[in-house]
Amino acid sequence: MSKINYAILIVSVFTSLFLFSSFQTKNPNTIYQFKMKNIDGKEISLSDFKGKVVVIVNVASECGYTPQYARLQTFYALYKEKGVEVLGFPANNFLGQEPGTDAEIKTFCTSKYNVTFPMFSKISVKGNDMHPLYHFLTEKNLNGVMDAEVKWNFNKFIINKKGEVVTHLLSKVKPDDEEFLNIINEELKK
Repeated sequence: MSKINYAILIVSVFTSLFLFSSFQTKNPNTIYQFKMKNIDGKEISLSDFKGKVVVIVNVASECGYTPQYARLQTFYALYKEKGVEVLGFPANNFLGQEPGTDAEIKTFCTSKYNVTFPMFSKISVKGNDMHPLYHFLTEKNLNGVMDAEVKWNFNKFIINKKGEVVTHLLSKVKPDDEEFLNIINEELKK
C-alpha cells in the first residue's frame, strides 16, 4: 500500500469515527444536544436524562404562580422513582419577577419550598437574548414538533423518554392537574 493510500485510509477511518460519535451525541431533534449550568455553576448535559420523561419549567420567585414550586416538588417526589425529572430554569423575562442571583434563587427554593429537583442557572426564555434551549423548545423548525410561545412564568414543556418535545402547557396548568398528569402517565407507558 502506498503512503498516499495509507494516509487516505487513516483520514477516512478518523472521519468516520468522528461523524459517528457526533451523530451519537448530537441528535438535533432532542434536548440531549444541550449542556446547561446548574444553579451551582456546574455544567450538566441534558443527555444525563436519557430514558426519562422530563418536565422543563421556567420558574420565578416573585410571581403569582410561584406557589407551583410546592406542587412541582410534590409531583417530583411522587414521580421521580417512576422515571420523571423536573428541571427548573429561573428566568427574569416577565415583569422582573426573578431578580435574584443563582445563590439567592437556590436559597429561596430550598428554604421556602424544599425543592430537590434539579435547578439551573438563570436564563432568558424569550426575546433577543433567548437561550438556545428555549429556541429549540419553542420553534418547530428546531424541535420538529411544534411552535410554542412562553407566555409567562411556570410554562411547562413535556419531553419524552427519547428527549423529544411532546407538548407545551401554559402556567395555569398545575403539576397536579388531570391534564398534566394524564400526559405524564401516557409518556411513562411508552
